[in-house]
Amino acid sequence: MQSEQFLRISRLLGDEAVTTLHEKRVVIVGLGAVGGMCLESLVRSGVGWVRIVDFDTVGITNINRQVLATHETVGQSKTDVAHARIKAINPYCTVDVLPLFVNNDSVDRVLEGPIDLVIDAIDSLNPKCALLEAAYKRGIPIISSMGAALRRDPFLVRRADLMESWGCPLARAVRAKLKRRGVGRGIEVIFSPEEVHYTYRNPEEEEHADFNEQISDQGRRRNVLGSLPTVTAVFGQNLAHLALSKLLEAEILEGREAYNPATRQT
Repeated sequence: MQSEQFLRISRLLGDEAVTTLHEKRVVIVGLGAVGGMCLESLVRSGVGWVRIVDFDTVGITNINRQVLATHETVGQSKTDVAHARIKAINPYCTVDVLPLFVNNDSVDRVLEGPIDLVIDAIDSLNPKCALLEAAYKRGIPIISSMGAALRRDPFLVRRADLMESWGCPLARAVRAKLKRRGVGRGIEVIFSPEEVHYTYRNPEEEEHADFNEQISDQGRRRNVLGSLPTVTAVFGQNLAHLALSKLLEAEILEGREAYNPATRQT
């Protein structure tokens, strides 16, 4: 690693924190709007080993919000694009590329080897639950993003334990499935309680064709939901910051003393 590249981080958090991040092994599953932004910040922060997991390719409709999506990358594998971007930011970062669909059959490969943290940015209910359940039951630390689509207010985005989140239809569906599988507290999530009117269900069950206009590489239909780049970026950055707080001591990021405007010096 080139120490000069991370000078601003070491000046804020200390050399030991930067060294710690260089040694961490992180798995990021889902390289869309939230996962791609999260990955960007973690690599720029100096995480030294990442496993990137996504089966999808870049589409034209991704350009409005996904950091990996440009007119030049349309049609390319998201993992290939992400790999190239990681190396452009930090050539010394080790990258394990898994262009696969997450399900009960593939989750062993996703979670194999020593892992410090798994980051779930999957936007499909069943694969998300499969990953969360597998990591939870194996005692592997995992954090997750809930629904970022359909939201308009980035100032409502926050963190909580999954079992204590509220107002998010995706989180509600994930909680219900995981509780039936014996999963409890211990998975922190980024979510928004902003009111949306949508019920998460299998895309094949949707009555209206406009929800089914995209077909995945796996032959599965994908729900097409409206989204803003400002909101998805905040989800991704909050997810990355939550990841850093897990990889480092939380107080390093939160500061030793609370900010008090009455004692502010100019």
